[in-house]
Amino acid sequence: MVWKDGGPVLGIIGGGGISNLSGLEGARWETTVSPFGMPSDQLLYGTFNGQRLVFLPRHGRGHRLPPSDVNYRANIDVLKRAGATEIISVSAVGSLREDLPPGSLVIVDQFIDRTSGRANSFFTAGMAAHVSMATPVCPRLCDALEAGARAAGVPIRRGATLLVIDGPQFSTRAESNLYRQWGCDLLGMSNMPEAKLAREAELCYAALVTVTDYDSWHPEHEQLTAEALLQVYEANAARGRQVLTATIGALGERSGPCRHGCQWALDHALITRLDQRDPDALEKLDAVAGRLLGT
Repeated sequence: MVWKDGGPVLGIIGGGGISNLSGLEGARWETTVSPFGMPSDQLLYGTFNGQRLVFLPRHGRGHRLPPSDVNYRANIDVLKRAGATEIISVSAVGSLREDLPPGSLVIVDQFIDRTSGRANSFFTAGMAAHVSMATPVCPRLCDALEAGARAAGVPIRRGATLLVIDGPQFSTRAESNLYRQWGCDLLGMSNMPEAKLAREAELCYAALVTVTDYDSWHPEHEQLTAEALLQVYEANAARGRQVLTATIGALGERSGPCRHGCQWALDHALITRLDQRDPDALEKLDAVAGRLLGT
């Protein structure tokens, strides 16, 4: 199944609880193949109040993949192949600020990428490109999330810098305090290179995160456990679904292309000369960059 008519299709990347969105009609899991390898799971297609959705559990159903084993390129590629025009990413993070306690919901607007060893671009040898990441999220999608939270009566913070590490271990106290000195607000393991790849795929992208802990810098929360984090995450899940439900309604009122130009991100990014472009590389880019490459 692929949404093909060119209309808006909302992609959602997140935890398994999103698939339980009340009111999701025609829900159907289907396999989509990517030339970049295996995505985290099948895609869940459905409609919600007339809005077409496609959902991908980032860590697979049952959370079987740690952050550094997620194939971020395949995930974004299959969402693009499925017809997604925009992505809302939902993830759990730690807080580096006293005023963002566990239970907070935040709309991220900046990232610092401290990951390593993750394939972070679709454009490799044979086809080079450089996209701008100055504004790494789509303001229009962030507006919709903020409006959705307001309509649902759910408190939310708009604007924060999320530092992304490899994990799966939590940070040391020294690292946690260093990130605070850098002015970071949040610490996570999942949104990079996801946001970079979404930009390369010319997809609008926004990150809704739920705070589960204070990381190790806080003297009263330095011993983090997976069990404690999951308890807070589950408590946040219902409010996250409320925000998504209201946001989908707000997005249903949009029309025309994104005014911020997310869908034209590659217009001035491709730099490899025509006679030097590798046919094999171009073939893999048929979904991501076929608009410009003619594949």
